Amino acid sequence: MLGAALRFRLRVLRRRLRGQRRHRRSRRGTEAVGDGGREPVLLVSGMGGSVLHARRRSNPKFDLRVWVRILFANLDFRKYLWSLYNADTGYVEPLDDDVEIVVPEDDHGLYAIDVLDPSWFVELVRLTMVYHFHDMIDMLINCGYEKGTTLFGYGYDFRQSNRIDKAIAGLRTKLETAYKTSGGKKVNIISHSMGGLLVRCFMSMNHDVFSKYVNKWICIACPFQGAPGCINDSLLTGLQFVYGFESFFFVSRWAMHQLLVECPSIYEMLPNLNFNWKEKPTIQVWRKNPEKDGKVELVQYEASDCVSLFEEALRSNELTYNGKKVALPFNMSVFKWATETRRILDNAELPDTVSFYNIYGKSYDTPYDVCYGSESSPIGDLSEVCHTVPAYTYVDGDCTVPIESAMADGFAAKERVGVEADHRGLLSDENIFELLKKWLGASEKVPRRCMSKPKVVDLSS
Repeated sequence: MLGAALRFRLRVLRRRLRGQRRHRRSRRGTEAVGDGGREPVLLVSGMGGSVLHARRRSNPKFDLRVWVRILFANLDFRKYLWSLYNADTGYVEPLDDDVEIVVPEDDHGLYAIDVLDPSWFVELVRLTMVYHFHDMIDMLINCGYEKGTTLFGYGYDFRQSNRIDKAIAGLRTKLETAYKTSGGKKVNIISHSMGGLLVRCFMSMNHDVFSKYVNKWICIACPFQGAPGCINDSLLTGLQFVYGFESFFFVSRWAMHQLLVECPSIYEMLPNLNFNWKEKPTIQVWRKNPEKDGKVELVQYEASDCVSLFEEALRSNELTYNGKKVALPFNMSVFKWATETRRILDNAELPDTVSFYNIYGKSYDTPYDVCYGSESSPIGDLSEVCHTVPAYTYVDGDCTVPIESAMADGFAAKERVGVEADHRGLLSDENIFELLKKWLGASEKVPRRCMSKPKVVDLSS
């Protein structure tokens, strides 16, 4: 107990000292650069890019970080984050009725998107895989931006739909706060990954409000038309966020799968059926054909046919929670909701008063088509797909989002720039920092230590 208390006190002290150092750097930068004309910046995270806490309605003192959590990750993830979609409300709800999932608002929204596991263990072993917007926040502070005046963050419950009322209202509140706190200056949004879809939904549904509060929108690695290989496979076999040694500390692929099957946000990133792909993304399955004496055939499903595959492969999918079996088939209610979201996304129009910039990752093999089974080891029952290691065909992109999807924003962009970095690495890339400083009209005044890039797939990857 004494050791735990001491570690807690040290952690609090480190946070205070880190906050004081940042504040001093922020003040020095502000004094050197001056705040004249500085427009506020709002950072918007993507899939998996926000800290989530579980709270109990029956116990006001209970407050546990459940995402991201390195130690005991799988245990707490299954207990608190596994959820079911409520077709009546459109929200994903925890399996435990006493639990609610919230995003901490500390540090003007920046805490939730900075280091996703701000624990003593992560600091001790330097697990940079959970350093999310951290480097970018430091860069902006060194350029003279000040938290709560010209620098804000927006984290949200990324399990929910990108057009759900709570997420849209939260983004509006952040824009209004940044606008008013900065003295009526319009806001520059920097979004990452799925955060771009949230911003696009907001713009489509609140066009006049977006025009009133936003000056520039800088979009990084957004799956505008979906992330075919990654998302198709995530619904069938799950999602691996971290590879190599670090994966032993993280949530398992299968535990993540059981969450994603009920997540509207994942369905909203399926490949766009209405987009004119150069080559339509497919799912392929090597199967025994019982009508042809078990002859092995390669069956191909295009995007428009994949629902039938998802339904068949997931028909028996279930999880065990508190000793009870819970069915988790492909959710047609979520798919229908996501279809309407896609219509809203496709109808989005950029206001004439807003400048749009698009940064996308390139030079990395990015999953596109997915194949299950092989000619020598075919799939019998389609439910076997969910327990199969897939094979991919790759295209150019950032390991998660193909260039073709990331570039297809449909707007009159001021600039579109490809940067050689992977999906999460784009948030700490020095070339991108130079682009941001140019587009924001800012420059750094304090030397900044560069950090190594983690090997992470973030939807955010």
